[in-house]
Amino acid sequence: MTIETFEYRTDPYFLRNTLEGTGRYDMPLIPKFKANSDDFTNLKLIGFDRVKSDDTKHFGRMVHFFLYDYKFEKLWKNPDKYVDILKNYKAVLSPDFSMYIEMHKLQQLYNTFKNRWCGAFLYSKGIRVIPTVSWGLPDTFDFCFEGIEKGSTVAVSTYMVSEHNNHSDQKEFFMTGYNEMLKRIEPENIICYHEPFPEMEGNIIYVNYELSSWRYFNTDEVYEPSKYFSYISGAVSKPENCGIIVKSYGYVLADSQKGMGSAYGGDWKPCKEDDERFLGEPGEIKYTHSKDKKGGYDRATKIGVDGRAIKERHFTDHNRSDKHTNPHDHFISWDNQRGFPKPGSPINYPDEAPEFKNYKGVTYMNGSIPDEKYFEEMRFKTISDFKWAMEYNSEVEFEWNEKVYSITHPDGIISICEGNKYSEAKDYETADEALEYVIDGQRLREIITKVKVWSRTI
Repeated sequence: MTIETFEYRTDPYFLRNTLEGTGRYDMPLIPKFKANSDDFTNLKLIGFDRVKSDDTKHFGRMVHFFLYDYKFEKLWKNPDKYVDILKNYKAVLSPDFSMYIEMHKLQQLYNTFKNRWCGAFLYSKGIRVIPTVSWGLPDTFDFCFEGIEKGSTVAVSTYMVSEHNNHSDQKEFFMTGYNEMLKRIEPENIICYHEPFPEMEGNIIYVNYELSSWRYFNTDEVYEPSKYFSYISGAVSKPENCGIIVKSYGYVLADSQKGMGSAYGGDWKPCKEDDERFLGEPGEIKYTHSKDKKGGYDRATKIGVDGRAIKERHFTDHNRSDKHTNPHDHFISWDNQRGFPKPGSPINYPDEAPEFKNYKGVTYMNGSIPDEKYFEEMRFKTISDFKWAMEYNSEVEFEWNEKVYSITHPDGIISICEGNKYSEAKDYETADEALEYVIDGQRLREIITKVKVWSRTI
């Protein structure tokens, strides 16, 4: 055996056997977090992907790992490199390596080990560590709560198991593991990333996911959370049988989020009235009206034998006569993994469109003038909401500074232009590239959550 081979085989970062373990799996132990009186007052977090050695303005934050695994795998591979940086921050939540229920159980066990090992290692270097807890189905309960002392403060996330971007929630799955965690760990405090479910008991410190945008990175303001704020803040009485006790709230800085639940984010469900046209009685055609700046246009959506849309006709050119005929069709496919409706590229008819045959009765939606509720349903609430719409080929018309813009998807690309200025249209391969489109000196990324959306097909 060469010296190089011997050194590799005995490297502690290869063996990972130098930290104190506990339980059946000898899981590395993260000691109980000793909280200071001000640790959770106006709590602010910062994503590991944003930490910097000279980031003096944000050293008062706790570091979180509610990110995609590839953004912090480097901490597992080279932990010494980040010790001096992480020491500067108030505390560190242990890395939240994914625990998706679709994973092999041994992968879930390994990711739990990586979570605890990194946390215990950072603690051994003098860093204050709060364990992040994730779980899978009940067959993971024999290891997913190991390596955490009873009575410790812990961190959890409800984002991937909550309704978002037309995903249905997975509350039952989450609450089963959450209640098991309460019994096994008896946590003193629970940092909750994203809105807590009303049924969650414990001393919960709520951290608002919706305010995770880069836009708030350099602000010290505390923004009001959304629908649960009134009872979370104590302004009104909490729902009956709700055990939530909130000490404080804050906001998080991150670009992406993952964790546990389904890797696909939950089944698709209609979140807007307009989405309901994609589901119906087998064989029927649903006639609906989409509102837009010019009064709107009619649609016909054909429902397949499984009750899901298979084809849709739009009686408009979406203000892009260079890319669409009036009418034109879209075949609707359903992503087999995530179960989302995805309109295909437009099928144009420069001569005459074939008959859109009807098999059963028709259904009409109200084509009234848009109201504030309509615009609130249609608007892009987050950048990820916009990216999701682009992934599913949503045709969009929006208004900014009294000018109307359209986004369409010929041949799978994302094409954006103002009004009928087709020669000035910009084409993009990805949503991230499209967000660099400039309107009146501002990138679309900076205004997309503020524009008035007149129509979006999904």
